[in-house]
Amino acid sequence: MNDIVITIGQHGLTTFQILIGAIALVGFLLVWLLISQNRESGAREQELYDAQEQAKAQRAQVEELSRLQAEMTGRMQTMAEIFSTRQTEMAQALTTRMDGMGHRLTQTVTKSLTDQQKATGDNLRALHERLAVIDKAQGNITELSGRVVELQQILANKQTRGTFGQGRMEAIIEDALPKHAYDFQFTLSNKTRPDCVIHIPNDNAVLIIDAKFPLEGWTAVKEAQTPDEDKAARTRFRNDVKKHIKDISERYFIPGETQDTAFMFVPSESLFADLHEQFDDIVQLAHRTRVVIVSPSLLTLSIQVVQSVLKDARMREQAHIIQREVALLMEDVIRLDDRVAKLQTHFGQTQKDIDQILTSTGKIVKRGQKIEDIDVSEAELEAMARAQNKADAIAEESRVKAPQEPRHRGQPVGIAGPEDEVSRRMASLFDGE
Repeated sequence: MNDIVITIGQHGLTTFQILIGAIALVGFLLVWLLISQNRESGAREQELYDAQEQAKAQRAQVEELSRLQAEMTGRMQTMAEIFSTRQTEMAQALTTRMDGMGHRLTQTVTKSLTDQQKATGDNLRALHERLAVIDKAQGNITELSGRVVELQQILANKQTRGTFGQGRMEAIIEDALPKHAYDFQFTLSNKTRPDCVIHIPNDNAVLIIDAKFPLEGWTAVKEAQTPDEDKAARTRFRNDVKKHIKDISERYFIPGETQDTAFMFVPSESLFADLHEQFDDIVQLAHRTRVVIVSPSLLTLSIQVVQSVLKDARMREQAHIIQREVALLMEDVIRLDDRVAKLQTHFGQTQKDIDQILTSTGKIVKRGQKIEDIDVSEAELEAMARAQNKADAIAEESRVKAPQEPRHRGQPVGIAGPEDEVSRRMASLFDGE
C-alpha cells in the first residue's frame, strides 16, 4: 500500500494515496450531482411558480380587458349619442353658415360685378382717350411724312436744295453775329455774288462762305445697288465737288478784297464725316486751294471765333474810355484810402478813450471794494446818525438866530464825534489814488 506507483515530477504517489484521491473524487462527483439535482428541482419549482404567477397575471389581464371592453362599449354608446347630437348641430350650423355665405357671396359677386363694370367703363374711356391721342399722333405723323416728302422734293431739286443749305447757313450766321458784321448775296468787284461775306474788323478783306454744295452725286452713291453703280456714282460725286472747289477758288479770291481762305458749307454732319473718311483726295484738294470744308457745327465754332475777334476789336475801340474809367477808378481808390486812414485815426482815438474809461472804472471798483472792507459796527452807525441829527438841529438853530452871517461853502457843521473817525477813514481811502 505504501509502494510508489506513479511518480509526478519529484513526488511519488503510493497506492493508498491514489485510492484516497479516487474516493475523494467520487465524493466530489456525488456532491456535485446532488447540488445539480437540487438546482434543477429549484428551477422547476421556480418555473412552476412563474407559470402560476403568469397565469394569475393573464387572468387579471383578461378580467381587466373584460372590464375595459364593458367601459369601452358604454363609452362608444355615449360617443355615438354625442356624435349624433353634434352631427345634428353641425348640420344646422353648416346650413346656417352656408346660407350666410351664400348671401355674402351674392353681395360680393354683385359688388365685384359692379366694380368690374365700373372699371371696364373707366378702361374703355381711357382707351377712347388714348385712341384719340393716337389719332392725333397719327395725324402728326402723316403731316410729318408730308413734310419729309416735301423735304425730299426740295433735296431732289438742285435749286431748292441750294436754298435749303443757304437757309441753314444764314440761320447760323444770324444767330451768332450782329447785322453789321455780315452780308448775304454781297456783290464783289468781279460781279460775283457769294452766299455770305463776313466783315473782319480792321481789315477791308471779307471772308467768303459758299453754301451751294453739290449733293446729286452723293445721292446717287447712297442709292447705288451694284458695285458698278457705286463706282460711277462716286466718280461723279468726286468730280462735282472738285469742280465746285475750283469754282470757289477762281471766283471768290480777289487780292485786297477777300481773304485768302474761303468756307465751303456742307449742310449735313454725316456727309461731312463721310467726305473726310471716304474722299481724302477732295479734302486734300480743298486744303491746297485754301477752301475750308465746314459742317454746321464747325461753322458755328468758326463764327464763335469771329465773335471773339469782333469783341476784341470793340475793346480796342473803347480803350480810351476804359483808360479814362480806370483813371477815375484810381482817384476813387485814393480817396477811399484817405477816408480809411481817417477812420483808422478815429478808431485809434476811440480805443484810447475806451482804455482811459476802463482805467477809471477799475479805480472805482477798487475804491468800492475798499469801502466794503471798512468794518463799522452798529453802535458807531447809530452814534453817527445821532451826531448827524444833532448837527442838523444846531445848524438849523444857527440859521434862525443869525441869518445874516454867510457860511462858507464846504465848511463842516456839527460837533466832534464818531463821525470824525469815519470821515477820516473815508478820506484815507481816497488819498493816494
